[in-house]
Amino acid sequence: MKSITGVFRSSSDAERALAQFRELALPEDRLTLLTPADARSGKAIPSVSTEQPGMGKAIGALVGGAAGFSGGPLLMAVLIPGVGPITAVGLLGGACLAAMGATAGAAVGGRTETLMTDGLPGDELFVYEDALRKGRSVLIAMADDESEAARFRELLSTEGAESVDSAREAWWVGLRSAEQERYTVHNRNFGEDEKFYRTGFESALHARTRCKEYDQVMNEMTAQMEDVERSNGTAAADAFRRGYERGRDYYQMLCGEKKAA
Repeated sequence: MKSITGVFRSSSDAERALAQFRELALPEDRLTLLTPADARSGKAIPSVSTEQPGMGKAIGALVGGAAGFSGGPLLMAVLIPGVGPITAVGLLGGACLAAMGATAGAAVGGRTETLMTDGLPGDELFVYEDALRKGRSVLIAMADDESEAARFRELLSTEGAESVDSAREAWWVGLRSAEQERYTVHNRNFGEDEKFYRTGFESALHARTRCKEYDQVMNEMTAQMEDVERSNGTAAADAFRRGYERGRDYYQMLCGEKKAA
């Protein structure tokens, strides 16, 4: 299966698109709508603070089972590190929230792993998080094949969604100037190295590595660096390493800002 994602500026537009998907008789375990809790004015969402190794406090637990939001069969509310309070509608939401760092995974159990391996992309989750931090809503639908994926993309576009690729580019544009300034301090050519620096930066934000200590991800990072070096040379590998380390710092900074708030 393949995930098709749309980013909406308006939660009401996202809910309307969700209703359109439901009219296609798409199973609920192939849909989820992620929304910042404060976008749902007047609807209090309970959340429970807990703790996860390597991340400290400010991670929520699954408190779902409630009904009502958009007519959804399952409503979850968690506090995501670096993002804040998020609500999710649909069974797929548990997999997304667990991958983002919530301990909802303990409640969702093996189902999370299944959904992650069936097409939910760990390398896109940071894009969803950035959209949620900006007050936007994220709608995800799982398609069986490319034909169905094309129909889903068309539906999302018709309903006014921004594609995940476009959202990813906007995220990087927002960071680029500061990262360029930081990089050139070391007398490095950002124009030449940006591709590899960004690849490393994004790799550090992948769901499989984000909550781990540095020594736990060292082997994977080294393997990726070696691949880059074989294909593009030592300078490219060094740019990848610098980007990876900066990506880890960036993620921890976001988490720290949300804790302070």
